[in-house]
Amino acid sequence: MYSLTGKVAVITGGSRGLGKSIAEVLAQAGAQVIVTSRNQEALDKVAEGINRGGGSASAIASDMGSRASILSFFNTVEESVGLIDILVNNAGTTLTKRAFEVTEEEWDQILDVNLKGLFFASQAAAKQMKEKGGGKIVNIASVMGAVGDVSISPYVASKGGVVQLTKALALEWARYNISVNAVGPGYVKTDMNRDTLENNERAYKRIMNKIPLRRLGQEVEIAAAVRYLCSSEANYVTGQTLYVDGGWTAE
Repeated sequence: MYSLTGKVAVITGGSRGLGKSIAEVLAQAGAQVIVTSRNQEALDKVAEGINRGGGSASAIASDMGSRASILSFFNTVEESVGLIDILVNNAGTTLTKRAFEVTEEEWDQILDVNLKGLFFASQAAAKQMKEKGGGKIVNIASVMGAVGDVSISPYVASKGGVVQLTKALALEWARYNISVNAVGPGYVKTDMNRDTLENNERAYKRIMNKIPLRRLGQEVEIAAAVRYLCSSEANYVTGQTLYVDGGWTAE
C-alpha cells in the first residue's frame, strides 16, 4: 500500500528535520529521491544515509528563495534523472517578531522562500509532469494556514497563501493529471521550533493547551501523510489541505 516504486521525487528543504524524514519515508516506499537545500554537505549526509539503507537518493544544492536557482536545479534534475513524478515543497523559514517591528527585508525573506519559491518550484515541476503525463505536488503548509497566532505574521501570511495557492494550482493543472495538495502540520519538534519548545516554558504550555491530543507531533507522522498524497491511492484527491495537528484546527 502507498507504493512509490519507480517514481522520481524531489524534496525541497531536504537536508534536515521534516524534509529529511519525508525523503526517508518516500525512499522506503520505493521512490528515487532527490533532496535539495542550500547546504550541500548536509544534503550529502541525508542521501548517503538513504543509500546505505537500501534506498536511492541524490543531493543537489539550490536556493528556493531564488527563481534562477530553482530553474537551474530542475534543469539539472531533468538532465541527471529525467522527468520527475513528485514534488514535495517543504523548504520554509520563519521569524518570531512583533508585527510592529518586522522590516521589509524580513518580510521578503519569509515570503520569498515560503510562497514565491514554492510557486516557481511547482511551476518548474509541473512543466515536467505535464510532459510525463501527470504527477503529484505536495506543499507543506501549517496549521497557521487556517488559524492565526501572534508574533509570526509573515509566516502566517505565507502559509495562508500556500493553502490558497494549492487550490488554485489544483484547479488549473487537473487537466494535465497533476494533483496538488498540501499537508498542514501542527507543532512538531523540529530544528525550526526547537528554541520555542525547549527554552520558553510559557510558550510551550500555551501550545500544549491548543492541542487536544496534548502532545507534539512526530516528523514521521507528517511524512506518512505526504506519502499517502504522493501515492496512487490518493489519485482522486486534489486541492486539499490535510491537517496533521493533533486536533488543533478542529476547535
